[in-house]
Amino acid sequence: MPATPTPSAHLLQLLPEAVVQTDALWQITYLNPAWQRLTGHAVESALGRSLLELVHPDDVGTLRSGMPVFRLCFAEGDYRWVRLQFHPETDAAERVISRQGVLIEITEVTEQVLVEVRQRFLRLLETIDGVVWEAERGVGNTFLSPQVERLFGYTVEEWRADPGFWRSRVHPDDLAEALVIDEAAYNATHSYAYEMSYRLIARSGKVVWVRDLCRAVVEPGRPNRMIGLMIDVTRQKNTELELLRSENRYALATLGSNDGIWDWDLRTDVLHVSGRFHEIVGLGDADHVHGGGWDFLHRLIDPDDRARVQAACRRHLAGDSPNFSVDFRAFHGAGRLVWVNWRGVARFEDGVAVRMAGSLSDLAERGSSYDALTSLPGRPLFRDRLAHAIALQRHEAAKDDAGPARMGTTGFAVLLLDLNRFKAVNDTLGHHVGDQLLQQVARRLESCVRTVDLVVRMSGDEFNVLLESIDAAEAAERARQIAAALEAPYEIGGHTVRSGASIGLVCSAPGLATLDDYLRAADAAMYQAKSRSMGVCVFA
Repeated sequence: MPATPTPSAHLLQLLPEAVVQTDALWQITYLNPAWQRLTGHAVESALGRSLLELVHPDDVGTLRSGMPVFRLCFAEGDYRWVRLQFHPETDAAERVISRQGVLIEITEVTEQVLVEVRQRFLRLLETIDGVVWEAERGVGNTFLSPQVERLFGYTVEEWRADPGFWRSRVHPDDLAEALVIDEAAYNATHSYAYEMSYRLIARSGKVVWVRDLCRAVVEPGRPNRMIGLMIDVTRQKNTELELLRSENRYALATLGSNDGIWDWDLRTDVLHVSGRFHEIVGLGDADHVHGGGWDFLHRLIDPDDRARVQAACRRHLAGDSPNFSVDFRAFHGAGRLVWVNWRGVARFEDGVAVRMAGSLSDLAERGSSYDALTSLPGRPLFRDRLAHAIALQRHEAAKDDAGPARMGTTGFAVLLLDLNRFKAVNDTLGHHVGDQLLQQVARRLESCVRTVDLVVRMSGDEFNVLLESIDAAEAAERARQIAAALEAPYEIGGHTVRSGASIGLVCSAPGLATLDDYLRAADAAMYQAKSRSMGVCVFA
């Protein structure tokens, strides 16, 4: 924009109004004689001083920001309200190099009331934790609140002196998009509100995330102008970015684990599940939000496992366990049952569980938890179930000392089976026959137990059976039935194969405290049965 021609010095001397000129940093460079007549200050003593020295301290910030009304200290020492509307003179790059204006004392009562209202408004602006601004094309910022110095480190003067200052400080990666929005506002045909988010480079070199709440103001007969509020949202943005990175890491970890994810609001009973959760139980593209969380899970769990699953969940919600993990059979959309592991943890508020979240795993896809040859679960699942049975019995015993009368509800038994003559089968008929023998043994074992019980292949020709909700007499009878079933001959590939089993049995008892206690006791009983050809040996 070309500089406005300056009137001759002789004409300025004759004007009855006080003419004031400063440089870009507010140093007074010219005053006409009317200055002394109005303010009482000698022209010679004011030249070279900063105009801001004569402005009331409470109004310095508003004058620097671009407001033309302020209080000026007159020669008598009192402050009076004045209006000084500056007109900037710019260089070839449109940077402000000086300001000129006419100083007028405000005397009308209505004008003074307006001034007071405006001052209250400006003081209110100073309480806002953001930069209030106004801008016009070619002029740059016609108003800029002093918070710009605290938030970004730039002075009001240097920012307002250069119409291109804001553009030169926007982060290069955000500039193109910001300029498109800015240009649209300058060329708008109607007033409207808009918002921008971008990064601004502060004086220190620090990158500051800015949320700019703006409005394009379109008025007949004058250029479009924008007003807005710049807010530093760096902390919020960094938190969002870290959360996004965390979610991405979690999503990648979840994808790698191949688990289904669930999140349950216990106050509303709304259960959110992931697509992988539905895939595990064969529900495909069904709605991932279930309004009745427990009803959905109840229908999913095999009836014989529901009580056990509920008990594990209740113990965790009662504070008896830091988290929960329970294996159960789930109904698959294809009409079959699948073994899954359901685990998670609750969040408590004032001692009340308000939310639970965790994962669902397909045990058939866990190589170490499922035996591909026999299609039986493996050692990890057995240990989880046995630990659950021990904890349940201990929990009930602590609540009720009724003794044997209650043992059938939480009593359990562990069976360890080792096939007889299995090595001879492998050596004489081949491993393929041995493998088929293991498969037939697995099916016979499953046919001998209830749906609530668990049969697993531990390793080689060793199998474990966990009998739940059973007393000692019933467990011994069940063990004898299993031994009899396994004694019957097997027909494999044209061969008649005979292979019984040695079974060690241990029933739940106060003297056995840990999972390993039970496994060692069952192992000792099994070796005693094998060494004495007893078939079944009960640990005592």
